[in-house]
Amino acid sequence: MLLKDDAIFLGASGAPEYLVLKRANRHGLVTGATGTGKTVTLQILAEGFSRAGVPVFCADIKGDLSGIAETGEPKDFLAKRASQIGFADEYAFASSPTTFWDLFGEQGHPIRTTVSEMGPLLLARLMNLNDTQEGVLNIVFRLADDQGLLLLDLKDLRALIAHVGERASELSRLYGNVSAGSIGAIQRQLLVLEEQGGDRFFGEPALSIADLMKTDPASGQGIVNVLAADKLITSPRLYATFLLWLLSELFEELPEVGDPEKPKLVFFFDEAHLLFDEAPKALLEKVEQVVRLIRSKGVGVYFVTQSPLDVPEAVLGQLGNRVQHALRAFTPKDQKAVKAAADTFRPNPDLDTAQAITELGVGEALVSTLDLKGVPSVVQRTLIRPPVGRLGPLTPDERAAILAASPMKAAYDSPVDRESAYEILTKKAEAKVKTAEEGTVAPEPDQPKAAQQAEAPDRREETSGGGIGGFIAGIFGVGSGRSRRLTASQRTARSVARSLSNQVAGEIGRQIGGRQGSTVSKAVVRGVLGSLLRR
Repeated sequence: MLLKDDAIFLGASGAPEYLVLKRANRHGLVTGATGTGKTVTLQILAEGFSRAGVPVFCADIKGDLSGIAETGEPKDFLAKRASQIGFADEYAFASSPTTFWDLFGEQGHPIRTTVSEMGPLLLARLMNLNDTQEGVLNIVFRLADDQGLLLLDLKDLRALIAHVGERASELSRLYGNVSAGSIGAIQRQLLVLEEQGGDRFFGEPALSIADLMKTDPASGQGIVNVLAADKLITSPRLYATFLLWLLSELFEELPEVGDPEKPKLVFFFDEAHLLFDEAPKALLEKVEQVVRLIRSKGVGVYFVTQSPLDVPEAVLGQLGNRVQHALRAFTPKDQKAVKAAADTFRPNPDLDTAQAITELGVGEALVSTLDLKGVPSVVQRTLIRPPVGRLGPLTPDERAAILAASPMKAAYDSPVDRESAYEILTKKAEAKVKTAEEGTVAPEPDQPKAAQQAEAPDRREETSGGGIGGFIAGIFGVGSGRSRRLTASQRTARSVARSLSNQVAGEIGRQIGGRQGSTVSKAVVRGVLGSLLRR
């Protein structure tokens, strides 16, 4: 009996090799060169966890993993492998309950989060900002908190960044230096992010972590959540930042459970090197912290990549369950990777680990897993078992049918755009323009009525006067011999007044006539408006 309720059957090395569920939250690593069988290993692990009632989240880089949702088909090489490892009697094809997700909403239900939930650290990483620009982004988030402005999507962030740029001088005194250069750099990076499809990732309804941790009501199997990543992988920074955000959300939301009998969720991070490439120190520290502590939340994290060298040593040391497919040692760098991979295993006196890594065939791997005491097993050369789901991708019609029947369709497929920073700041800007056109100071649109009435007498006093001077004084709150600091509305009106000055000058010029009239008119307007506009 090779199939067990408390372990996942991985294959045979003369004896069966298992991944013990009670130690599956101690994380793992699946490595190997392209074409050596990593995706099949990922599939049998996902199938095994699902069968044990453990939900799974994994990225489908090439589209091949989608076949897990359909029953496998008999093939000679699968039957041969099952016979070689003594699995023929128990080998039965089956599908796994699957939910498809897609950041772009094309091959799965859309996955969204809000700008606020992503936070300035991950967003700075996503936009490749330097330390100074990241500091300005932190000021933007702090201002949003202080003023109660919701940052839900990228248009909210863009509007607030522009708002911060307009108030740079004032905010620099409160929060620290806000330079025009940093504001411009952030705005440019926002455009790049939108071109990569980031505008579809940010928004509502935001993903609920609980929806990734469901089991199938009929069978009790864990749902396999498959992220369509064949398009996403062309934006590697977005891909890596999204998966790190997801890990961070799991870490923050889930309660401590210690070492459960089986994981609450298993998370596969394919093409893991993208997470660590050129990552700043602060981000690496966050990854290390999450990986170190999230196991106590019952979450197992499995990195899938080509070489153990792709993973920082501090993270590598926490990955207790290892499956190493073949590596090729054609260059000095390749040889270093082979040695590093061999050194990560508990030695087997009957096996030259480094040599075996270069000799492994497709579907073969070196396997070492944690036993019930948490001790790594001696590395063994193993024939990996065949999967029970389909090998290869779904057809578009098959995927569409699964999506149409999914309970997640109603929850996520239709976007929601509620009032947030963009709408509030737009209303304020429109109110300021209207104020400038009418020549009176109107209250802010969200200002309480009592406050509006209380300020009205002061406005009447400040707008006294007639002619051009009275009109401009009404806009800026300046009376005879009086001046005061401009409000936000008055600053906006100032820019409108600048454009009006040319119109006034033109009218005076037409009354006087000729070039001399034009010269006189401009001088008059500069004289009337100049001191006001410099205030």
